[in-house]
Amino acid sequence: MANLTTKHMGISIKNPLILGASNLVGNVDNLKKAEDAGIAAIVYRSLFEEQIQLESYEMEDQLEAYDERHAEMINLFPNLEHAGPKEHLYNLRKAKESVSVPLIASINAVYKESWVDYAKQIEETGVDGLELNFFSIPRDMNKSGHDIIKDQLEVLKAVKAAVKLPVSVKLSPFYTNVLKTVADLDKAGADGIILFNRMFEPDIDVEAEKHAAPWNLSTPGDHRLAIRFTGLLYDNIKGSIVANNGIFEGADMVKMILAGADAIEAVSTFYHNGIKHVSTMLTEVEEWMDRKGYKTIDDFKGNLSAKAINDPFVYKRAQYIDLILKSEDYFSPIV
Repeated sequence: MANLTTKHMGISIKNPLILGASNLVGNVDNLKKAEDAGIAAIVYRSLFEEQIQLESYEMEDQLEAYDERHAEMINLFPNLEHAGPKEHLYNLRKAKESVSVPLIASINAVYKESWVDYAKQIEETGVDGLELNFFSIPRDMNKSGHDIIKDQLEVLKAVKAAVKLPVSVKLSPFYTNVLKTVADLDKAGADGIILFNRMFEPDIDVEAEKHAAPWNLSTPGDHRLAIRFTGLLYDNIKGSIVANNGIFEGADMVKMILAGADAIEAVSTFYHNGIKHVSTMLTEVEEWMDRKGYKTIDDFKGNLSAKAINDPFVYKRAQYIDLILKSEDYFSPIV
């Protein structure tokens, strides 16, 4: 019988499959279904500082709407304030109490002080780990990429100094040199790196002539970028490597582990196939391991990483001409 035990951020988990942050985890029943299906760990949906700020502003506008219409109305709700992150923290604590598998919190903040403050409050809920969502949408043409990464490194160091929880970082792929960024985060104390965050992408409805917000699920095949950088990072950093994006089946999990991933985060497949698909994916991994004669995850982890293969051509070339010239030597078609 295959043993699927692995580690993420130093936390021992029973298999490599983690339910990533999404609205799915906001329902306690879904958490229990995922646990019953065999999920190894759960990342609770992110605490968004921008959302809290927006809700606070909207509340202030509503309370002040009649200030100028009648003088006495100014004091109708003199002490009413927005609850801030309290509701999120309450739900996070409730989620932690409802499952026995490791529960990891997620933060998406703006200011360094907020990252640290939220991290401290989250630690008090009893969660097992913390995931920082790092991304930056360029808004200032004068701010360099180096300055953005410097700010993110300072946030990581400040959070690590403020809490005792293991801390991972979820990155977007939009860095000039992802490898250098990951290496710097690893040196700064990141206990794990998640590759990659799926970003919201705006669209435009040409008939209505307005912006649209499409449902932004990943699709099968989106995991190939994660394969590349997982394979290049394997055995080069201390922290764990977690692959994300477009992981729908057990075979996709196997690919990531062969490239060097310690674990996998998945979300979209459970929207498409239901939470019970967790057990299907794990069964597929077990059957593959049994068929190949592997007893543990470590037996094949990184077997197809850049360090393990004789010629790392597959990871270091990017243009189609390279693939065409070498295709017969290095690639077999996937039917």
